Amino acid sequence: MLSFANGVFGSVQPSKSRAKLRPDRGPRALAECGPVAALSKRAHELDQLDKRLRQVLAPSIREQVRLADVRHGRIVFLVPSPAWASRIRVAQADILQAARAMGTNANLVTVKVGSPPPPPSEPPPRMPLSKGAADHLRSAAPSISDPELRSLFLSLASFAE
Repeated sequence: MLSFANGVFGSVQPSKSRAKLRPDRGPRALAECGPVAALSKRAHELDQLDKRLRQVLAPSIREQVRLADVRHGRIVFLVPSPAWASRIRVAQADILQAARAMGTNANLVTVKVGSPPPPPSEPPPRMPLSKGAADHLRSAAPSISDPELRSLFLSLASFAE
Protein backbone atom coordinates (compact mmCIF):
# COMPACT_ATOMS: atom_id res chain seq x y z
CA MET A 1 0.00 0.00 0.00
CA LEU A 2 1.31 3.41 -0.96
CA SER A 3 0.09 6.55 0.75
CA PHE A 4 1.22 10.12 0.83
CA ALA A 5 1.36 12.15 4.04
CA ASN A 6 -1.88 14.02 3.39
CA GLY A 7 -3.56 11.16 1.53
CA VAL A 8 -3.34 12.78 -1.91
CA PHE A 9 -2.31 9.56 -3.60
CA GLY A 10 -4.48 7.28 -1.51
CA SER A 11 -3.62 3.62 -1.85
CA VAL A 12 -2.50 1.61 -4.84
CA GLN A 13 -3.86 -1.90 -5.12
CA PRO A 14 -3.43 -4.47 -7.88
CA SER A 15 -6.04 -4.32 -10.61
CA LYS A 16 -8.77 -6.89 -10.10
CA SER A 17 -8.95 -7.54 -13.85
CA ARG A 18 -5.26 -8.54 -13.85
CA ALA A 19 -5.81 -10.79 -10.88
CA LYS A 20 -8.47 -12.64 -12.86
CA LEU A 21 -6.09 -13.16 -15.76
CA ARG A 22 -3.16 -14.36 -13.66
CA PRO A 23 -4.42 -15.85 -10.39
CA ASP A 24 -1.02 -17.40 -9.60
CA ARG A 25 0.69 -13.96 -9.93
CA GLY A 26 4.07 -15.63 -10.42
CA PRO A 27 6.27 -16.35 -13.42
CA ARG A 28 5.10 -19.03 -15.81
CA ALA A 29 7.12 -21.55 -17.73
CA LEU A 30 7.91 -20.39 -21.25
CA ALA A 31 6.16 -23.46 -22.67
CA GLU A 32 2.91 -22.26 -21.05
CA CYS A 33 2.95 -19.02 -23.04
CA GLY A 34 0.74 -19.76 -26.05
CA PRO A 35 2.47 -17.76 -28.80
CA VAL A 36 5.94 -18.75 -27.64
CA ALA A 37 4.98 -22.42 -27.40
CA ALA A 38 3.50 -22.34 -30.92
CA LEU A 39 6.61 -20.61 -32.27
CA SER A 40 8.87 -23.12 -30.56
CA LYS A 41 6.85 -26.03 -31.94
CA ARG A 42 6.99 -24.57 -35.47
CA ALA A 43 10.75 -24.04 -35.23
CA HIS A 44 11.24 -27.62 -34.05
CA GLU A 45 9.11 -28.96 -36.91
CA LEU A 46 11.05 -26.92 -39.47
CA ASP A 47 14.35 -28.07 -37.99
CA GLN A 48 13.30 -31.73 -38.25
CA LEU A 49 12.08 -31.26 -41.82
CA ASP A 50 15.32 -29.43 -42.69
CA LYS A 51 17.40 -32.39 -41.48
CA ARG A 52 15.29 -34.89 -43.39
CA LEU A 53 15.10 -32.92 -46.65
CA ARG A 54 18.82 -32.20 -46.73
CA GLN A 55 19.49 -35.93 -46.58
CA VAL A 56 18.04 -36.10 -50.12
CA LEU A 57 20.78 -33.78 -51.36
CA ALA A 58 24.37 -34.65 -52.24
CA PRO A 59 26.74 -34.26 -49.26
CA SER A 60 28.51 -31.29 -50.84
CA ILE A 61 25.20 -29.41 -51.22
CA ARG A 62 23.64 -30.46 -47.93
CA GLU A 63 26.18 -28.50 -45.87
CA GLN A 64 25.60 -25.29 -47.83
CA VAL A 65 21.80 -24.98 -47.65
CA ARG A 66 19.19 -24.52 -44.92
CA LEU A 67 15.44 -24.89 -44.99
CA ALA A 68 13.89 -21.51 -44.21
CA ASP A 69 10.15 -22.14 -44.43
CA VAL A 70 7.33 -24.27 -45.78
CA ARG A 71 4.17 -22.30 -46.46
CA HIS A 72 1.34 -22.38 -48.96
CA GLY A 73 2.81 -25.34 -50.82
CA ARG A 74 6.21 -23.70 -51.16
CA ILE A 75 9.49 -24.95 -49.70
CA VAL A 76 12.02 -22.15 -49.23
CA PHE A 77 15.74 -22.87 -48.98
CA LEU A 78 18.49 -20.38 -48.10
CA VAL A 79 21.83 -20.66 -49.91
CA PRO A 80 25.03 -18.60 -49.74
CA SER A 81 25.46 -17.99 -53.49
CA PRO A 82 23.70 -18.25 -56.86
CA ALA A 83 25.80 -21.32 -57.73
CA TRP A 84 24.28 -23.22 -54.81
CA ALA A 85 20.83 -21.98 -55.79
CA SER A 86 21.30 -23.60 -59.22
CA ARG A 87 22.19 -26.91 -57.59
CA ILE A 88 19.04 -26.80 -55.45
CA ARG A 89 16.90 -26.06 -58.50
CA VAL A 90 18.39 -29.09 -60.26
CA ALA A 91 17.45 -31.24 -57.24
CA GLN A 92 13.95 -29.72 -57.01
CA ALA A 93 12.14 -32.88 -58.17
CA ASP A 94 13.91 -35.03 -55.56
CA ILE A 95 13.21 -32.49 -52.83
CA LEU A 96 9.50 -32.30 -53.69
CA GLN A 97 9.19 -36.09 -53.87
CA ALA A 98 10.84 -36.47 -50.45
CA ALA A 99 8.71 -33.68 -48.96
CA ARG A 100 5.51 -35.29 -50.19
CA ALA A 101 6.64 -38.64 -48.81
CA MET A 102 7.05 -36.92 -45.42
CA GLY A 103 3.49 -35.60 -45.57
CA THR A 104 4.28 -32.04 -46.63
CA ASN A 105 1.89 -30.60 -49.17
CA ALA A 106 4.52 -28.92 -51.36
CA ASN A 107 4.51 -28.25 -55.08
CA LEU A 108 7.25 -25.64 -55.48
CA VAL A 109 10.82 -25.08 -54.29
CA THR A 110 12.03 -21.51 -53.90
CA VAL A 111 15.66 -20.64 -53.31
CA LYS A 112 16.82 -17.41 -51.69
CA VAL A 113 20.41 -16.28 -51.82
CA GLY A 114 21.77 -14.60 -48.74
CA SER A 115 25.06 -14.28 -46.97
CA PRO A 116 25.51 -16.57 -43.99
CA PRO A 117 25.72 -14.97 -40.57
CA PRO A 118 29.23 -13.84 -39.67
CA PRO A 119 31.24 -16.17 -37.46
CA PRO A 120 31.42 -15.19 -33.81
CA SER A 121 34.14 -12.63 -33.28
CA GLU A 122 37.07 -13.33 -31.03
CA PRO A 123 37.25 -11.21 -27.90
CA PRO A 124 39.94 -8.54 -28.06
CA PRO A 125 43.25 -9.51 -26.50
CA ARG A 126 43.56 -8.57 -22.86
CA MET A 127 45.59 -5.49 -22.15
CA PRO A 128 48.40 -6.01 -19.68
CA LEU A 129 48.26 -4.15 -16.40
CA SER A 130 50.37 -1.01 -16.57
CA LYS A 131 53.21 -0.33 -14.16
CA GLY A 132 51.34 2.74 -12.87
CA ALA A 133 48.19 0.73 -12.11
CA ALA A 134 50.28 -1.90 -10.32
CA ASP A 135 51.95 0.81 -8.22
CA HIS A 136 48.53 2.17 -7.21
CA LEU A 137 47.34 -1.31 -6.22
CA ARG A 138 50.48 -1.90 -4.14
CA SER A 139 50.14 1.47 -2.39
CA ALA A 140 46.42 0.90 -1.67
CA ALA A 141 46.88 -2.65 -0.32
CA PRO A 142 48.29 -1.68 3.14
CA SER A 143 45.26 0.52 3.85
CA ILE A 144 42.83 -2.41 3.35
CA SER A 145 41.81 -4.09 6.60
CA ASP A 146 40.49 -7.29 5.02
CA PRO A 147 43.52 -9.60 4.62
CA GLU A 148 41.98 -11.56 1.74
CA LEU A 149 41.21 -8.41 -0.26
CA ARG A 150 44.67 -7.01 0.51
CA SER A 151 46.19 -10.24 -0.82
CA LEU A 152 44.09 -9.98 -3.99
CA PHE A 153 45.29 -6.40 -4.61
CA LEU A 154 48.91 -7.52 -4.28
CA SER A 155 48.32 -10.56 -6.46
CA LEU A 156 46.73 -8.39 -9.16
CA ALA A 157 49.65 -5.94 -8.98
CA SER A 158 52.04 -8.82 -9.73
CA PHE A 159 50.49 -9.16 -13.23
CA ALA A 160 51.98 -5.83 -14.37
CA GLU A 161 54.55 -5.70 -17.12
